[in-house]
Amino acid sequence: MAGFRVFLVAIFLTILLYTVAIAADHGMGLIPIFFSAIAAMTWQGQFNVDFSCFLLLSGLWVAWRHNFSALGLLLAPIASFGGALFLSAYLLILSFQLRGDMAALMMGSKRVAALRG
Repeated sequence: MAGFRVFLVAIFLTILLYTVAIAADHGMGLIPIFFSAIAAMTWQGQFNVDFSCFLLLSGLWVAWRHNFSALGLLLAPIASFGGALFLSAYLLILSFQLRGDMAALMMGSKRVAALRG
């Protein structure tokens, strides 16, 4: 679990620092750049479509993990728009709250309790 947590912190810090540097140099105009690459039908656009699908799956997983509760539905769009920055922090916090129980971290405590009977 310690290695996983170190990995999550590394992801969070890398993306945070990279985002701050890019925003300082290029501003916050990501959306037009992101969608223009998709419209241009380039490899960058293909990557952006693939990445968008990953983000949507991430949000769906967060909602599912919370049994589509109000909290899950609140966190889902944050996961979809926040990407790995959100997901790394979310998983790190859960890893401590759940005392390293990876099954509960991935499936949610209710599902794991039902499986463990």
